[in-house]
Amino acid sequence: MPLLAAKAEPVSLRHDAPLRGIGLVLLAAMFFSSSDVISKYLAASLPALQITWIRYATFAGLMLAVVAHGGHVHLRTRRPVLHILRGCGLVCSSIVFVTGLHYLPVADATATGFVTPLFVTALSIPLLGERVGWRRWAATLVGLAGVLIVVRPGGQGFQLASLLPMVSALSWAFGLIFTRMMSGTENPISTMTYSALVGLAVVSLFAPFYWQPMTAEELVLCLLVGLISTTGHWFMILAFRHADASVLAPFTYSQLFWASLFGFFLFSALPDVWTIVGSVVIACSGLYTAHRERIRAREIMAARTGAR
Repeated sequence: MPLLAAKAEPVSLRHDAPLRGIGLVLLAAMFFSSSDVISKYLAASLPALQITWIRYATFAGLMLAVVAHGGHVHLRTRRPVLHILRGCGLVCSSIVFVTGLHYLPVADATATGFVTPLFVTALSIPLLGERVGWRRWAATLVGLAGVLIVVRPGGQGFQLASLLPMVSALSWAFGLIFTRMMSGTENPISTMTYSALVGLAVVSLFAPFYWQPMTAEELVLCLLVGLISTTGHWFMILAFRHADASVLAPFTYSQLFWASLFGFFLFSALPDVWTIVGSVVIACSGLYTAHRERIRAREIMAARTGAR
């Protein structure tokens, strides 16, 4: 029996509309890249915990405003533990990633973070009870090879901070697993509100020890990060309601384009050849994994239809 599986499955909230889901993912990728670029600018002068606290305070404030205007009817949940675990996974991912942005170019951090689908593949075995065949494991190993190309351990430009986006990706993968568990039954308002409140509670335990004075410009930019990232999360959750993860996965890689574009205009930084090569390898691995998941979903559907 899969860990944390529900005893009974409530009525699904899914509405299949793949094109709409793809459009929402593309928008989410652009918003996430914008948030990352601003966070990198702030990370040069502010601690990651302080940036993350303001981000989550903004996130929580926006969601509580929605709840106050009638969204409270959607806050009932049968999976409070999953909400808490999802919130912890996402906030840990945010803290570690912003810390990495202090040392790494945005495009490099984004490319390394693409290892998330590979972690999702591995975690789907104990958490979702899925069976992963040799093809998907091979794709996972290829993706890890791509990460090594980007990070280049032992190379002249290697630094331990290059591993931070990988840790962030692992935390994010946990968040995606829990999102997948809830996507068909939980309302986006409840999912985002609980994530915001859990994340704010976690960061509030540590942020006071790292807090330092900030300028009005830094405060405004921190608030902007919260607004932009909240919008990106909203688009991503809605996307999962309109299409399967295997359909959406290829389009998440558009985030590297935005990261490179914003990084060039704001920091005059472009990804080097090895970062591009590694990104292509990771993307190919992720695309193949998505292809195998699509085939597997069809096989399961065919088996269920035949059983009837």
